[in-house]
Amino acid sequence: MLRYLNAGESHGRGLMAVVEGVPSGLPVTAEEINVDLIRRQGGYGRGGRMRIEKDRIEFICGVRKGKTLGNPLGLLIWNKDWENWKDIMASEPGPPSTERVVTRPRPGHADLVGAIKYGHRDIRNVLEKASARETAIRVAIGGVAKSLLAQFDMRVVSYTMDIGGVAAPSPNDPLMAYEHAEQSEVRCHDPETAKKMVEQIRAAKHKGDSLGGIFEVVVTNVPIGLGTYAQWDRRLSARLAFAAMSIQAMKGVEIGMGFESARRFGSEVHDDIYFDKATGQFIRKSNNAGGLEGGITNGQPIVLRVAMKPIATLYTPKDSVDIETKEPFEATVERSDICTVPAAGVVGEAVIAYEMANALIEKFGGDTLDEMKRNFEAYQEYVRTF
Repeated sequence: MLRYLNAGESHGRGLMAVVEGVPSGLPVTAEEINVDLIRRQGGYGRGGRMRIEKDRIEFICGVRKGKTLGNPLGLLIWNKDWENWKDIMASEPGPPSTERVVTRPRPGHADLVGAIKYGHRDIRNVLEKASARETAIRVAIGGVAKSLLAQFDMRVVSYTMDIGGVAAPSPNDPLMAYEHAEQSEVRCHDPETAKKMVEQIRAAKHKGDSLGGIFEVVVTNVPIGLGTYAQWDRRLSARLAFAAMSIQAMKGVEIGMGFESARRFGSEVHDDIYFDKATGQFIRKSNNAGGLEGGITNGQPIVLRVAMKPIATLYTPKDSVDIETKEPFEATVERSDICTVPAAGVVGEAVIAYEMANALIEKFGGDTLDEMKRNFEAYQEYVRTF
């Protein structure tokens, strides 16, 4: 199985991760992963930090001449802003910093509960790790996972479906929608809706407010049989939902028809099964299940929609209380974005790709990529003759 640990603070020296379980012989390059890191930093409504950082991944171990060795991978992203914070965030022993100390927790963040939980009187110790800056290294990890999925002709794409109540129509072709979305500054596949989304973000900025929204992630060319119903925590539907909800500021996830299925009759929800005699395959003509039945992939594209709350740091701050004086104040304002839904979709691709790659390794095993491919082809032949 795949597993990883990541570390690093928002204004620390850098972000790092160790990824274990990647088979040997997988072609992977920093240049390919850097494309997604650039995509994560884009989108209309981003703040000043994106103009400072130019995220680039470095493989410090586990890759030789563009191919994985089967060893743990070491990934590293340096923080350029470290130069402005190296005294404040220094790891060497010394007196507590008196600069940029935070004692006013921001509503909607982990500030207050994190300070209480870990005993911090300077809330900076909380916000530095709870920050969504952490998602940069997770996008890099997801890039490795995408490289593995690509070897089996699987793709993970995303696009924005809603920003602040401005909703786009559901696309007929996810891959085409993705291509159109990549040309949009809000990553929306529908040009008219995209314009309205931009205006909505401008209005929020003028008010000193922020906006959330919904993005959709789709996995294409998925084989039947990833995941299991045999144990509750190994259902792929549960694992994908967990992955999506692990992203900062996410508040809801639905698969396929999702919440709408609760409002429909069963006859309107469940996908009929047919047998195509010409191809000898079981098929479905609809995908209300979103590609998952009983926690197992059914061969249809996996479709997830994820809801993101508005960014919690506002330029017109909400009320808070100083943890030292206990007096009311307006919450501390850190440099912030207005809307990050377009970027959140890129992070969504990464975390979903990681779980899909994990499920693929579970199913087809192998210490090498070639061994995985042999197992995959043998299984596909079995499915074709079932």
